[in-house]
Amino acid sequence: MKPGNQTRASEFILLGLSEEAELQPLLFWLFLSMYLIIFTGNLLIILAIIMDPHLHTPMYFFLSNLSFADICLTSTIIPKMLLNIKRQNKVITYEACITQMYFSLLFAAFDHFLLTVMAYDRFVAICHPLYYTVKMNPKFCCLLLLTSWLLSVLDSLLNGLMVLQLSFCTELEIPHFFCELNQVIQLACSDTFLNGLVIYLITGFLGVVPISGIIFSYIKIVSSIWGISSAGGKYKAFSTCGSHLSVVSLFYGTSLVVYLSCAVTQNSRDISIASVMYTVVTPMLNPFIYSLRNKDIKQALRKLFN
Repeated sequence: MKPGNQTRASEFILLGLSEEAELQPLLFWLFLSMYLIIFTGNLLIILAIIMDPHLHTPMYFFLSNLSFADICLTSTIIPKMLLNIKRQNKVITYEACITQMYFSLLFAAFDHFLLTVMAYDRFVAICHPLYYTVKMNPKFCCLLLLTSWLLSVLDSLLNGLMVLQLSFCTELEIPHFFCELNQVIQLACSDTFLNGLVIYLITGFLGVVPISGIIFSYIKIVSSIWGISSAGGKYKAFSTCGSHLSVVSLFYGTSLVVYLSCAVTQNSRDISIASVMYTVVTPMLNPFIYSLRNKDIKQALRKLFN
């Protein structure tokens, strides 16, 4: 955007998914329903893991943190969206926008690293079962979790600080339902070359390193499972990582849809609709994937309800 009327913005306008008045009640109830499902489903997963001693293992320790991250990610985005629709007011203050952007980046990055750590956990469990309890000891699991948090904080903090250096023009409409990093940067009047460079470097790191780790882990897992002679043994080994593989496919599949949408179309409205997939749909489906495909979680949920 060309320089002109540069200022420190006091507020932004979130245009949302649609500006059609007749669609607003539908969007409100649809996203309220999805948010309640996300919150309740992931909370039940966390409570089931905490209450059942049989689930106090590394795999479920990381799963409970994934559920926590999904609750936090959606809680950063959806309540403000619902409030704007209810009040028929699309304004979000500069401070609230930066805060929302920071925490959405934080929990999205944390999801990336957690899925990688969970893939490594399955790799050790299937490829090195005799050393599993030694390698995945509580101290090492906490170290992996802490590393994931630190990398996520550094990612979101760096991007947040870069945005704070920008000046904005008088055109402050964000064609999105939350303060997404790229959309905010596009409103800046000042030079955004450095911001773009940082985004590409961080995206490359967050994309290449975790995905490479997941792919490597599953190549080794498939090789180990292929070497099992009995069909029952193969099924049992694959069933322990089937849920995680489904979540990984869903998370990175929806992220790829958003990336391709950005590359193919310049229509911000299409990009915002595609973003619903990884910010809302994936966290909503995760509890169903783990509860429907996992007998341990099913039993723990039954105990919790009883």
